[in-house]
Amino acid sequence: MDRLPLISLLLLTSPMAAAIIWGVRDLSWVRYIALATAGLDLVIGLALLGGFHSDIAGFQWVEAYPWIPSIQVYYRVGVDGLSILFLPVTALLFMGIILYSWQRIQVMPRLYYTLLLLLQAATLGIFCALDTILFFIFWELTLVPVYFLVSLWGIGPHRRYAAVQYTLLMIASGIPLLLAFVLLAVDHAQVVDGQLVGLMFSLPQLLATPTSSHFQTMLFFLLLAGMAPKVPIVPFHVWLPTMAREGPVGVLAFMTGLKLGAYGVIRFLLPLAPNAAHEFHWLLAGLGTLGLLYGAFLALSQTNLLTLLAYASISHVGLVLLGVDAMNQAGIQGAIFQLLNFSVIAAGLAFLIGFLQRRTGSTEAVNLGGLAKTMPFFAAFTLFFGLAGMGIPGTSGFPAEFLLIMSTLQTHTGAGFAALAALILGAGYFLRLFRKCCFGPVRGEMTGGCRDLGGRELTIILVLSALVILFGIFPGLILDRTAISAAAWVNLLGVVVP
Repeated sequence: MDRLPLISLLLLTSPMAAAIIWGVRDLSWVRYIALATAGLDLVIGLALLGGFHSDIAGFQWVEAYPWIPSIQVYYRVGVDGLSILFLPVTALLFMGIILYSWQRIQVMPRLYYTLLLLLQAATLGIFCALDTILFFIFWELTLVPVYFLVSLWGIGPHRRYAAVQYTLLMIASGIPLLLAFVLLAVDHAQVVDGQLVGLMFSLPQLLATPTSSHFQTMLFFLLLAGMAPKVPIVPFHVWLPTMAREGPVGVLAFMTGLKLGAYGVIRFLLPLAPNAAHEFHWLLAGLGTLGLLYGAFLALSQTNLLTLLAYASISHVGLVLLGVDAMNQAGIQGAIFQLLNFSVIAAGLAFLIGFLQRRTGSTEAVNLGGLAKTMPFFAAFTLFFGLAGMGIPGTSGFPAEFLLIMSTLQTHTGAGFAALAALILGAGYFLRLFRKCCFGPVRGEMTGGCRDLGGRELTIILVLSALVILFGIFPGLILDRTAISAAAWVNLLGVVVP
């Protein structure tokens, strides 16, 4: 174990706070407890980052305790350069969701904030788990809070359908994921006196021990099937537009801001099946290109701001998949950078759309117009985050997309040109709806009488905007912390770092 068990403290704070919430009589304290817990997790995440050595490729802050010793399952957690930055970013995102929900949740606030805290703990566990079974448990634990958050606090008339659709799809995808981890452990075991000995669920040991070449193809497709819906990869994306229309905006900020499936592809899919990854690189490139163009073209036809954000998210994650499939250091660093961007840029846009929806009761462009006159702060920040999503220089979107496109052009030239085309489409679908909603005649009394962003709303947006500018001007703050681990990740695939 390295130093203090800060990761365990990080994972325990939210469940403990959830228990405290149910013991508090005054409901007005519930949201303060939730916010303080997310703030404490942010402090712990920053402490972990401050004690992290960027010049070391391996896992740090490692904790390992026997859990089910008879089958070698451990409570094993730790972080490396590919995961450490997600800890403070996740806590910051949940702080934003809690602040966004501050005056909106009047029905069952105890349950709402309890579910948010449990979702935060499970998400942080995904980024920290170094045991495949522990990872799977955290992976599946995210389903329960999301189901109830969408079912009970969704904004659409079909919110329960959206919750069931998402949950069933994720449960179905969990079957091949668990099967992959079990077969992987068996593949690394030995047979002694007719019994399997030495089942291996430890991720560091699995990465250090080559997987049987004959098994890698099966492992690759099982892991891909398990990760695809959560990435989401087309055609397993159907839940996201539905969730955008029907679910609460806080959950949409989580779904678009934290791409857990893409992280799983980076952490497990390619490193554990490197030969199969090389053999089927064309498949990953094809899926990435399909998602990139499909999401962009579908976004062009949207008239609803929430579904526009959903399809734009599908397009952007397609570019991340292309960067990962490039299997070079620029690609993987660009992918991590872009995944972090989602937590800032996409979540920022989700919050802004939520602020608008609360005021007007609609996110349809036909019901909006002239918002630049009545809500100048809203219009300005929407334009800012939209331009950041397009990768305008000076924002954090630029270095991430530049790295992804350059790495893709080096390995899949056709896909690289498709990515360039998607940038043009991205500018088209965003600016088209922005013009309709923020300029032109004011439509309706609700739009004409809207007040601009208030203090709490401006706090959320200003913090996210500051991060967009900070990482856009100083990308080394992220790239320097991921460089060594990214190089080690590339070496696991047998690729020479350029």
